[in-house]
Amino acid sequence: MNLLLDTCTFLWLALPQGKLSAEAIRLINEDSSTLFFSDVSVWEICLKESSGKLPLPAAPRSWLPSRLAFFQVKQLPLEQNAIFRSGELPRLHADPFDRLLAAQAIECGMTLLSPDTPLSELGASRIW
Repeated sequence: MNLLLDTCTFLWLALPQGKLSAEAIRLINEDSSTLFFSDVSVWEICLKESSGKLPLPAAPRSWLPSRLAFFQVKQLPLEQNAIFRSGELPRLHADPFDRLLAAQAIECGMTLLSPDTPLSELGASRIW
């Protein structure tokens, strides 16, 4: 299964806080799962870290690649089709990062691993 990690899901994996669901942990550890992390989430983390809202052990430029490699998470580049799709989704949820992640999941045929129910309302497949 191709799983697109929500930003918070990746952060809870990389900075353990006991917030991952039992199902999320099972899927992350399943051999048949391939984990992906969007460039959208990289952007979100960089903005939050630079504003002081997200303390990290090191600068995102060095910390993120090391954690992604450690957990064997693949990069998912942001493609134009996902950007177009994000604008075509129902106006049920205004957060641009969530809209882009939902659009990427839809465009790439992935399932979002996320606790955020609005992502399902946008039409993305989601498990938590």
